[in-house]
Amino acid sequence: MSIDLSTLSPRELGNLITTAKKRQAALAKRTPVAQVRTKLTRLARAEGYTIEELFGGGPAATRKPAAPARQGRKLGKVAPKYRNPENPKETWTGRGKQPRWLAAYTAKGRDLGEFVIPGAGRPTPTRPKPGAKKRVVKKAAKK
Repeated sequence: MSIDLSTLSPRELGNLITTAKKRQAALAKRTPVAQVRTKLTRLARAEGYTIEELFGGGPAATRKPAAPARQGRKLGKVAPKYRNPENPKETWTGRGKQPRWLAAYTAKGRDLGEFVIPGAGRPTPTRPKPGAKKRVVKKAAKK
């Protein structure tokens, strides 16, 4: 963190110095980290715990399972449908935001179809889910 002192007025500099001195005094009163760690380790051992059990890093059985990062419908992996002609390693499945390379091409007026990987653009046949009931549509009777 750097503060441009040349732009501060005398009053602002005085306030900054006062605040810095208060912070320095507060930090000087604190117990050193090594001593606090030692006290915590002793207290944990006396109660039958380890620091890893209390604060993480211990066996998986003692830690809470991590919450999922995102809720919602899970989508399976999809084969890429588009490829960068200049760098074949760069591909896109068609899901989510367009990659920068593709957005740059389309902004220049090129068609998305130019980048389709041969054989990847065909729709896959859909099969009914196992156990799914067939949907029957009844026609309305004419009067």
